[in-house]
Amino acid sequence: MEDKKLQAIRDFIVSSEKSLKNAKRLLGEVLKDRNIEVEDINLDTDGLTSYASDDSKIVEWVFTGEEMLWSDSHKYPVPANYASKSKMVQGDKLKLTILPSWKMLYKQIAPIERETKVGLLTKDLGKFQVVADGKAYDVLTAAVTHFKGEIGDSVTVIVPKDKEATHAAIETVIPKEG
Repeated sequence: MEDKKLQAIRDFIVSSEKSLKNAKRLLGEVLKDRNIEVEDINLDTDGLTSYASDDSKIVEWVFTGEEMLWSDSHKYPVPANYASKSKMVQGDKLKLTILPSWKMLYKQIAPIERETKVGLLTKDLGKFQVVADGKAYDVLTAAVTHFKGEIGDSVTVIVPKDKEATHAAIETVIPKEG
């Protein structure tokens, strides 16, 4: 009896996820028809898994620009230093290995296709941003600190190629003269 209940719950969840995905798609079409822009970054969580290896637990994630997103739509923190130094880009897939001692090891497993842009480092409402090609991208404070960036510096950033993004990874900072 318990197996049937578990299967029914699983079926309800799968059905709900499909309905939500279709509702978002239809909403996007209606808004597009009415020339209303809605910034919805669709991060691919298909195929993400979790499994055990020896005594370790391994979980696969997609990077949102600040956090890890799992296939259940829950978000979890990523060390900002790791994300900054690894130049992780929104949409990259990574895995987290949790050792029996609770030490956590992060590794990029499927970087998204990238492109580089040049922009200007700014700060708005306490968040660092780089404005490039007329679009503002949030960047990690840890990356600005790591590269010793200052407001007004020219910055090269990495963004997903041919995809909408709200976040960018800093590649290098070109200090302003003077």
